Amino acid sequence: MHKTHFWQGARTGLVVGLSTAPFGLLFGAVAVDGGVSPLEATMMSGIIFAGASQLVGVKLFGTDVPAWLVVLSVFAVNFRHILYSAALTPHLDDKNLTSKAGIFFFLTDPQFAEAMKQVDRTGRLETGWYLGVAAIIYLLWVLSSALGAVFGSLIGDPVALGVDVLLPVYFLGLVLGFRRRPLFGLVVPVSAAASIIAMHVVGSPWHVSLGALAGIVTALIAHRPPPAAAEREVR
Repeated sequence: MHKTHFWQGARTGLVVGLSTAPFGLLFGAVAVDGGVSPLEATMMSGIIFAGASQLVGVKLFGTDVPAWLVVLSVFAVNFRHILYSAALTPHLDDKNLTSKAGIFFFLTDPQFAEAMKQVDRTGRLETGWYLGVAAIIYLLWVLSSALGAVFGSLIGDPVALGVDVLLPVYFLGLVLGFRRRPLFGLVVPVSAAASIIAMHVVGSPWHVSLGALAGIVTALIAHRPPPAAAEREVR
């Protein structure tokens, strides 16, 4: 692993990690408010490392919902990570299964977004760079979760303060980062519409996965190979 690549990734990860820290604080506060101890909340962030599914989990833990349904709900929220890993796998052909599993543990939404931007810029994904980004995001996430769990009571009601709007705004920023890609103007509206419809018909958290699948199907149907590739296929 090239040290220069690692520290370049760490600088990128610092910006991303600081932007996601408020969500870590929010999770820690919500978890403790839901009856989870500060230590358990911190361990959840360290072991699960998936903010949205962690919030779903802590909201269901204190209810009479069966454990299998909690696991299934978390899986539904995290289904998109299967799609993320499939998109990154072609750039990790030189890695064995164990290495890929370790790499994909850190595959959060911002990690995926930054990784794909790096591929667009350089045409490749350096493992050292990827791990540099991941290390900083991971450390800041766990630290902010712990701080939120310990001092969350000082925040008060996150909804009343409007903190809850930070997450959708942040994700909107991630999506807009890919606005120059082909089919963006078609895939994103279709995915958003499908997710909204699924939210009202099927309910949360399944609307996340169904919206993503609608976007994938749309991209597959509308995709056309570049002219040069089309000429090669004809020949």
